[in-house]
Amino acid sequence: MDSLFESLIEIIRRTSAEIPDDVQRAILAALENEKQDTIAKSAMEIIERNIALAKEKSQPLCQDTGSVLFYVDCPVGYDQMEFGDTARAAVTEATKRGFLRQNSVDSLTGKNDGTNIGPGAPTFHFHQTREANVTVRLVLKGGGCENVGAQYSLPNTKLNANRDLDGCRKVILDAVQQAQGKGCGPGILGVCIGGDRATGYELSKTQFLRDLDDENDNAELAALENDIHTTANKLGIGPMGFGGNTTLLGVKIRAANRVPASYFVSVSYMCWAFRRHGAKLDSAGEITDWIY
Repeated sequence: MDSLFESLIEIIRRTSAEIPDDVQRAILAALENEKQDTIAKSAMEIIERNIALAKEKSQPLCQDTGSVLFYVDCPVGYDQMEFGDTARAAVTEATKRGFLRQNSVDSLTGKNDGTNIGPGAPTFHFHQTREANVTVRLVLKGGGCENVGAQYSLPNTKLNANRDLDGCRKVILDAVQQAQGKGCGPGILGVCIGGDRATGYELSKTQFLRDLDDENDNAELAALENDIHTTANKLGIGPMGFGGNTTLLGVKIRAANRVPASYFVSVSYMCWAFRRHGAKLDSAGEITDWIY
């Protein structure tokens, strides 16, 4: 599994140091959209310089390289345990090389062994497909943006939000309003309408695997995504909460079945350092194509 080991290290390196093209385009558009001689414009210019420097030096975009989340599409019969062992070894080596910061600590003792390995770290999501090859997507989810995620149970009387798409709109915008600049904005929202508490959050994060430029297959959700994106950028929160025209770079929403007694809306927030990459691997574990 030497090829897989090296491929995973390269996926980790690229994810940590290089913004995906779709996110880069959104950041450049946001930079052009901010007014000259404003703090918002300066903040976006600093973000753009940070992106260029991280790529040039192959160093992490942010000191918080976050939770390591693997999403793996694999054929029937694929050895998931062996993949997990190899991925944990790759995370340890990537940490030694400086592609990942020594971020993962024991929740009970606070001890940091410097490997980024431990219970639940990294996290794996395996999905079987009928394809012959393996697809690996990686998300590095920073703790600051994770802190401003939110989950609502509808109806919400305080926000006058009922169990419908308008109620979903109200609570999603409330999550943006509550976050202000604390999530290192401009941010990206991943949202799941429905599900239970656990799967709602899990599925909301899968929305970060989508291209920012794509359009939702569901017309109602596509309209809601565009509405929230446009409305949020009129709130005046702006980059890092300094005011301006760019509070969100994108909004991605999906729905999941629920039981009648519950109606959850789960909102995951991603910071401007949107670290998400992926690659297709052949049977030997070699990278054949990059996804983003």
